[in-house]
Amino acid sequence: MPKLTIDGQEIEVEAGLTVLQACEQAGAEVPRFCFHERLSIAGNCRMCLVEMERAPKPVASCAMPVGEGMVITTNSPAVQKMRKGVMEFLLINHPLDCPICDQGGECDLQDQAVAFGADRSRYEENKRAVKDKYMGPLISTIMTRCIHCTRCVRFAQEIAGVPELGATGRGEHTEVGTYVEKALTSELSGNLIDLCPVGALTSAPYAYHARSWELKKTESIDVMDALGAAIRVDSRGPEVMRIMPRLNEDVNEEWISDKSRFACDGLMKRRLDRPYVRLDGKLQEASWQDAFNAIAAQVSGKAGSKIAAIAGDQVDVETMAAMKDLMAAFGSTNMDCRQDGAALDASNRASYLFNTTVAGIEQADACLIIGSNPRIESPVLNARIRKRYVAGSFPIGVIGEQADLTYAHTNLGAGAETLSDLADGKGAFAEVLNNAERPMLILGAGALARSDSAAILALAHAVADKYGMVTGDWNGFNVLHTAASRVGGMDIGFVAGEGGLNTAGILAGAASGAIETLFLLGADEVDVSKAGKTFVIYQGHHGDRGAHNADVILPGAAYTEKSATYVNLEGRVQQTTQAIFPPGDAREDWTIIRALSDVVGKTLPYNNIEDLRARMIAGNAVFGDLNTVSAASWGAFGTSGATDAAPFTSGVDNFFMTDPISRASETMAKCTETLSNGAEGKTGTDG
Repeated sequence: MPKLTIDGQEIEVEAGLTVLQACEQAGAEVPRFCFHERLSIAGNCRMCLVEMERAPKPVASCAMPVGEGMVITTNSPAVQKMRKGVMEFLLINHPLDCPICDQGGECDLQDQAVAFGADRSRYEENKRAVKDKYMGPLISTIMTRCIHCTRCVRFAQEIAGVPELGATGRGEHTEVGTYVEKALTSELSGNLIDLCPVGALTSAPYAYHARSWELKKTESIDVMDALGAAIRVDSRGPEVMRIMPRLNEDVNEEWISDKSRFACDGLMKRRLDRPYVRLDGKLQEASWQDAFNAIAAQVSGKAGSKIAAIAGDQVDVETMAAMKDLMAAFGSTNMDCRQDGAALDASNRASYLFNTTVAGIEQADACLIIGSNPRIESPVLNARIRKRYVAGSFPIGVIGEQADLTYAHTNLGAGAETLSDLADGKGAFAEVLNNAERPMLILGAGALARSDSAAILALAHAVADKYGMVTGDWNGFNVLHTAASRVGGMDIGFVAGEGGLNTAGILAGAASGAIETLFLLGADEVDVSKAGKTFVIYQGHHGDRGAHNADVILPGAAYTEKSATYVNLEGRVQQTTQAIFPPGDAREDWTIIRALSDVVGKTLPYNNIEDLRARMIAGNAVFGDLNTVSAASWGAFGTSGATDAAPFTSGVDNFFMTDPISRASETMAKCTETLSNGAEGKTGTDG
């Protein structure tokens, strides 16, 4: 480990670091614009110049590797003069439109101009102006502000794997753009806004809506997919203004998907803010007591076998735990959290987890993807797979539909027959998996949402066993869920009990009349239009698909409006934090079930969320360990049997609209129109 002296302090650092990183470890602040820890080194901005003993000229600390015996000075009069000179150059053409710039208050250029720049400029020439570029409905561009740090170009190329940005021209004629004007097609494009240090790229939906200092900032968890990315909810009054990523190295690093970031405008649209009861064939506004009385009249004296419940994809664990207790009080075991009908085994936790963990992807040396398109099912997780691919020696095989995953892969086949052959040791990729020390597989939700899902699960288990994917310190068997509530529902046991019906059985029972009362907890992906005379109670936060056929609607709270527990795909127990209050008469979901239990004469044994969470922990100890991942024991699961010849398909058709919030979002509707109907190929010259 080389030793060097920084501002008179001797420090020993890891070999391979840059001088800038060594200065940070020594506590010296070095300004920068182009350097970013997760991107390749560009050395464009020269803001990080420092003095190095015996060097003939100042060195760019971001591009200089540390060396033994280096003597670095970061704050001498000469360095201060350098920084002021660089800042003066950067501001030659900058429009200085801070009062109307959305980056104001969060701008690196502002901060560094104050800290390291001069108080006046010597340049009086006319400023250069650059035409704004079209990059789609999410990113607003003011390219005159651009300082050519190329962070956006490097992110698109290296992290997102969609090399659609670049620089054209030379010198003062350099412009960053998409060459031929078109919408960016990356599901991670919103991260360019965070990376841009000057406000050349800002959020189009958020533009001119609020200033950063007006917003209340609440740390929370994203539930738009199953990853559980760390986010910050910025709100003003009763409205969520924007969603920002938080740093979590184990889950999302510092990225979030475009849906997680931009679908928040759907939180204010099509909301259920009061109870409704269907009278004379029409839904009428009602009081909470009237709604509860209507439900009580329906379930009074009814056998438990005629009552059922289905939980949706964004339901928190507390709500499912309360509903499970209420169903037990009714004497019913007809419940399911698997809207898609996946044959997951609740008794074997390893069968439904992403056991490798998200960070563990970087330790794998081969990957088999089965019936999944990670790019649209979990873009941030897909970026982690790409990160491992870029590091080298990471062969990837895919069984399923052809798709651009942003990294090279071999398409092995379309369906279960290929998977069966691989389980038998056939095919070229079998040798790849045999030679790998830490192979992994990713089983997609699309492969499990089939009538033969139990057989597919058994085949995936056989592949994991055959190729040594599960050893003492490594578990390469992974299920990629698309629903934030799925793992939590399995952990709490919100599945059919002995003699009970699963989702398919419940829907069939509703159609035949065997199920007379059906609770839908935010369940919008199931078709209850053929439920016949079944009395449907819908509890959720949006007037989406599930509410259309309901006889009683109970307005609940969205994930930004409650403190609730979720479990991400790797089994990490996480909690959201309430940022705003639910609208109108809407209430937190578990409290609705608790209040209903009183009216129906089945009072639940808890009055506050602490008691409910204690009950959850008593039922499953995993809920007592927040933000940790515990290894699940490997065992038998799946059922051998005949498989369907149909090819595997992804469980997600349209990345931008997968849930009630995103379907209510105007921004996501624009993205769907622009990017999901072939319009991504349109250029700026198209009509």
